[in-house]
Amino acid sequence: MDNITEKDIGSSLRKVEKRSLPTLDVGPALTGDAQAIKDLSKEWREVWQTLGFMCIINHGISDELISDMEEAAKQFHDLPHEVKMKIPINSHMKGYTPAHASVATKSKFHKNRKLDTVECLIVATDFAQDNPNVVSEKQFYGEMPWLSEGILPGFRSVCEKYMNEVTELGKKLLPVWALSLDLKHDYFDPFFEDNYTYFRVAKYPPKPKLEEGEMGVNAHADTGFMTFLPPANEEGLQVLDTDGKWFWPDLPKNALILNAGQFLERWANDRFRATPHRVLPPISSDRYSLACFVNPSFDAKCECLPTCTDSSNPPKYEAQSYLEFFSWYMTNAFTHYGKFEVVDGKAIDK
Repeated sequence: MDNITEKDIGSSLRKVEKRSLPTLDVGPALTGDAQAIKDLSKEWREVWQTLGFMCIINHGISDELISDMEEAAKQFHDLPHEVKMKIPINSHMKGYTPAHASVATKSKFHKNRKLDTVECLIVATDFAQDNPNVVSEKQFYGEMPWLSEGILPGFRSVCEKYMNEVTELGKKLLPVWALSLDLKHDYFDPFFEDNYTYFRVAKYPPKPKLEEGEMGVNAHADTGFMTFLPPANEEGLQVLDTDGKWFWPDLPKNALILNAGQFLERWANDRFRATPHRVLPPISSDRYSLACFVNPSFDAKCECLPTCTDSSNPPKYEAQSYLEFFSWYMTNAFTHYGKFEVVDGKAIDK
C-alpha cells in the first residue's frame, strides 16, 4: 500500500461488485398467521445461517415516516456544530458525537485506528422514571438529552415515533426468529419486555479521496440482536460475504435492510451469523443513515439457546445479560467511550 496514491485507495475500495441481498416478504407473518410465520421461518433460518444480511418488504414502516425521519436527520445535522454540541454524548451513551470522534478499537475485522468520518446523534430508550435502575442512576438508564423545541421543532417527536414503530416491528418478528431457531414461537417474548432500542441518526460527509484506512465507519458487526436500516440516499454500505469478499448490496425499493448482531450470534452459539459490514464515505453529497438496533431488555439473563447446543457442541460463551455484554462492548470498543469510568454500575467522567 505504500506506493498507492490517496485516490487509488478510495477507488480500490469502491470497485467491488454489487450483489443482491435475499429479499423476504414479512407482510403475511406480521398479521400473526401461524402458518405464514412457520413458512417464513424456513427462509429466515437459511439467511442467518449463511450470509446474515437480508432485505424485508411489506414491513409496515410507511414511506412517509421514513421520509419524515430522513428530513429530520438533515435538519439536525444542518445545525451549527456548537448547537449540536449542546447535547454531547454522555455516560449513558446518548447524545451527539461529531465526526472523527471514534473508531472501534476491538474490531476483529480491521486493524485500523484512523477515526471514522461519521457524525451521529445517538437516541436510545428512556425508561420509566420509577424504574429502580433509573432512580439509582445506573449506566445506560439515564435520560435522553434533546435540543429544545425552539431550536428544532418536532424533531424529538418524529425520532420517537420512528424508533417506536421499528421497535414494534422487531417485536412482531420475534416468533419468526424463534421458529427459525427451532424454539417455541413465544420464546423470546419475556426477554423483550421493557426492551432497549438504540438509534443512530448519522451523517457521512463526502470524501472522494480516502487516506489509507479511512472509512465512514470501519468494518464491524453490530452489537445487539437485530438492526433495521432503510436504504440511504447515497451509496456507502458494503457487506462481507461468506467468501471473504466485500460487495455493494443491491437494494430494492421500499425495503428495509435487516441484519443480526453479536449478542444474538453469541446467544445462538454461532449458529446465526452477525455479518461484518462497513460504510465508505460518499463521493459528492452528504449521506444520511438511520440504523435502529432492537435489543432485549437489559435485565434479561441469556443463556445459550437450548436448540443451539448438545454434547458435541457445548456453549461457547458464558451466560450474560444484555447489559453486561453491552457495557463491556461499549466501554471497551470505542475510543470516545473511554473518557467514562464505571464505578458501582454508574458511569462517571474520568
